[in-house]
Amino acid sequence: MIFDKNLDLDFLNNLSKGSMVEHLGIEFTEVGEDYLEATMPVNEKTKQPLGLLHGGASVVLAETLGSIAGTLVVDREKAYCVGLEINANHIKSVKEGKVRGVVKPVHLGKRTQVWQIHIFNQENKLTCISRITMAVISK
Repeated sequence: MIFDKNLDLDFLNNLSKGSMVEHLGIEFTEVGEDYLEATMPVNEKTKQPLGLLHGGASVVLAETLGSIAGTLVVDREKAYCVGLEINANHIKSVKEGKVRGVVKPVHLGKRTQVWQIHIFNQENKLTCISRITMAVISK
Protein backbone atom coordinates (compact mmCIF):
# COMPACT_ATOMS: atom_id res chain seq x y z
CA MET A 1 0.00 0.00 0.00
CA ILE A 2 1.39 3.39 -1.04
CA PHE A 3 -1.36 5.77 0.07
CA ASP A 4 -3.47 5.76 3.21
CA LYS A 5 -7.02 5.13 1.96
CA ASN A 6 -8.24 7.24 4.88
CA LEU A 7 -6.32 10.26 3.61
CA ASP A 8 -8.59 13.27 3.95
CA LEU A 9 -9.64 14.68 0.57
CA ASP A 10 -10.23 18.07 2.21
CA PHE A 11 -6.56 18.07 3.25
CA LEU A 12 -5.47 17.38 -0.34
CA ASN A 13 -7.78 20.03 -1.79
CA ASN A 14 -6.69 22.62 0.78
CA LEU A 15 -3.04 22.19 -0.27
CA SER A 16 -3.90 24.01 -3.51
CA LYS A 17 -5.79 27.01 -2.14
CA GLY A 18 -4.75 30.23 -3.84
CA SER A 19 -2.82 28.49 -6.63
CA MET A 20 -3.30 27.68 -10.32
CA VAL A 21 -4.76 24.35 -9.22
CA GLU A 22 -7.63 26.08 -7.44
CA HIS A 23 -8.00 28.62 -10.28
CA LEU A 24 -8.53 25.83 -12.83
CA GLY A 25 -10.99 24.01 -10.56
CA ILE A 26 -8.94 20.86 -10.03
CA GLU A 27 -10.39 18.80 -7.21
CA PHE A 28 -9.07 15.61 -5.61
CA THR A 29 -11.87 13.06 -5.58
CA GLU A 30 -10.50 9.65 -4.61
CA VAL A 31 -7.60 7.97 -2.84
CA GLY A 32 -6.80 4.30 -3.42
CA GLU A 33 -4.01 2.08 -2.16
CA ASP A 34 -1.81 2.86 -5.17
CA TYR A 35 -3.53 5.77 -6.92
CA LEU A 36 -4.98 9.26 -6.55
CA GLU A 37 -7.76 10.74 -8.67
CA ALA A 38 -8.71 14.33 -9.39
CA THR A 39 -11.13 16.04 -11.74
CA MET A 40 -10.91 19.25 -13.73
CA PRO A 41 -13.76 21.08 -15.48
CA VAL A 42 -13.58 21.74 -19.20
CA ASN A 43 -14.67 25.39 -19.26
CA GLU A 44 -13.53 28.90 -20.20
CA LYS A 45 -10.52 28.58 -17.87
CA THR A 46 -9.26 25.31 -19.37
CA LYS A 47 -10.24 25.54 -23.05
CA GLN A 48 -8.13 26.84 -25.92
CA PRO A 49 -9.58 29.28 -28.50
CA LEU A 50 -11.09 26.49 -30.66
CA GLY A 51 -13.25 25.39 -27.73
CA LEU A 52 -11.26 22.26 -26.88
CA LEU A 53 -9.55 21.35 -23.62
CA HIS A 54 -6.13 23.02 -23.75
CA GLY A 55 -3.24 20.55 -23.75
CA GLY A 56 -1.48 22.72 -21.19
CA ALA A 57 -4.45 22.37 -18.85
CA SER A 58 -4.16 18.59 -19.14
CA VAL A 59 -0.47 18.90 -18.24
CA VAL A 60 -1.36 21.04 -15.21
CA LEU A 61 -3.75 18.30 -14.05
CA ALA A 62 -1.07 15.66 -14.63
CA GLU A 63 1.65 17.62 -12.85
CA THR A 64 -0.66 18.37 -9.94
CA LEU A 65 -1.44 14.69 -9.49
CA GLY A 66 2.21 13.63 -9.81
CA SER A 67 3.50 16.34 -7.49
CA ILE A 68 0.96 15.68 -4.76
CA ALA A 69 1.46 11.92 -5.05
CA GLY A 70 5.24 12.36 -4.81
CA THR A 71 4.89 14.56 -1.76
CA LEU A 72 2.69 12.01 -0.03
CA VAL A 73 5.19 9.15 -0.29
CA VAL A 74 8.24 10.89 1.18
CA ASP A 75 8.94 11.82 4.78
CA ARG A 76 8.08 15.52 4.49
CA GLU A 77 10.30 16.37 7.48
CA LYS A 78 13.34 15.03 5.63
CA ALA A 79 12.63 15.60 1.93
CA TYR A 80 10.47 17.27 -0.68
CA CYS A 81 9.76 16.60 -4.35
CA VAL A 82 10.07 18.82 -7.42
CA GLY A 83 9.34 18.04 -11.04
CA LEU A 84 12.28 17.23 -13.33
CA GLU A 85 10.47 16.35 -16.55
CA ILE A 86 6.90 15.88 -17.76
CA ASN A 87 5.51 14.72 -21.07
CA ALA A 88 2.02 14.26 -22.41
CA ASN A 89 0.42 12.56 -25.36
CA HIS A 90 -2.97 14.03 -26.22
CA ILE A 91 -5.12 11.17 -27.52
CA LYS A 92 -8.65 12.55 -27.83
CA SER A 93 -10.11 16.05 -27.67
CA VAL A 94 -12.65 17.12 -25.04
CA LYS A 95 -15.18 19.92 -25.56
CA GLU A 96 -17.23 19.93 -22.35
CA GLY A 97 -17.85 18.37 -18.97
CA LYS A 98 -15.01 17.24 -16.73
CA VAL A 99 -11.89 15.19 -17.16
CA ARG A 100 -10.61 12.76 -14.54
CA GLY A 101 -6.94 12.11 -13.93
CA VAL A 102 -5.54 8.99 -12.25
CA VAL A 103 -1.91 8.84 -11.07
CA LYS A 104 -0.02 5.64 -10.27
CA PRO A 105 3.64 5.06 -9.46
CA VAL A 106 6.06 3.57 -11.95
CA HIS A 107 9.25 3.99 -9.87
CA LEU A 108 9.70 5.16 -6.28
CA GLY A 109 13.41 5.53 -5.66
CA LYS A 110 15.48 7.33 -3.06
CA ARG A 111 16.39 10.22 -5.41
CA THR A 112 13.76 10.03 -8.17
CA GLN A 113 10.18 9.02 -8.68
CA VAL A 114 8.32 8.35 -11.92
CA TRP A 115 4.53 8.63 -12.04
CA GLN A 116 2.10 7.82 -14.85
CA ILE A 117 -1.10 9.79 -15.27
CA HIS A 118 -4.07 8.78 -17.41
CA ILE A 119 -6.74 11.40 -18.10
CA PHE A 120 -10.24 10.31 -19.11
CA ASN A 121 -13.33 12.12 -20.38
CA GLN A 122 -16.80 11.69 -18.86
CA GLU A 123 -17.38 8.62 -21.07
CA ASN A 124 -14.27 7.07 -19.47
CA LYS A 125 -12.36 7.30 -22.77
CA LEU A 126 -8.63 7.99 -22.58
CA THR A 127 -7.83 11.56 -23.62
CA CYS A 128 -4.23 12.00 -22.44
CA ILE A 129 -1.32 9.94 -21.14
CA SER A 130 1.36 11.75 -19.19
CA ARG A 131 4.48 10.79 -17.25
CA ILE A 132 6.31 12.92 -14.73
CA THR A 133 9.72 12.40 -13.16
CA MET A 134 10.14 13.89 -9.70
CA ALA A 135 13.41 14.67 -7.94
CA VAL A 136 13.47 13.80 -4.24
CA ILE A 137 15.43 16.56 -2.52
CA SER A 138 16.80 16.22 1.01
CA LYS A 139 16.07 19.14 3.32
